[in-house]
Amino acid sequence: MPVQKIGKMSLKNSGGFVARIQFSYLDDNGEKLLTAQSGDVLLGQTSTINPADLKVPDGAMVYMHVFVVWGTDNEARRAFIFEKGNTAVANYNISGTTLNNDLGLTDIV
Repeated sequence: MPVQKIGKMSLKNSGGFVARIQFSYLDDNGEKLLTAQSGDVLLGQTSTINPADLKVPDGAMVYMHVFVVWGTDNEARRAFIFEKGNTAVANYNISGTTLNNDLGLTDIV
């Protein structure tokens, strides 16, 4: 099955901490890189980000990476291909505590 293409990713913060969206992606040499961070996503908030806004190149294999302030970061296991202009959004939810959190894909719409 081919890797699904998306144009954006969203994060809902259901945890007792401050989170920030980052993306990890593979460059043309197959090296995994980490982007800058988004602004704060507070408890109960949802933030949707276009990976291009954090400098992910079009066509890159991309993963949701969540920076947890004063805690343990979490990275999704599932990869997507970022395609500029694609209307599909991969929606994630993070829950738990700063040091013990769970990141899960909820749906793709």
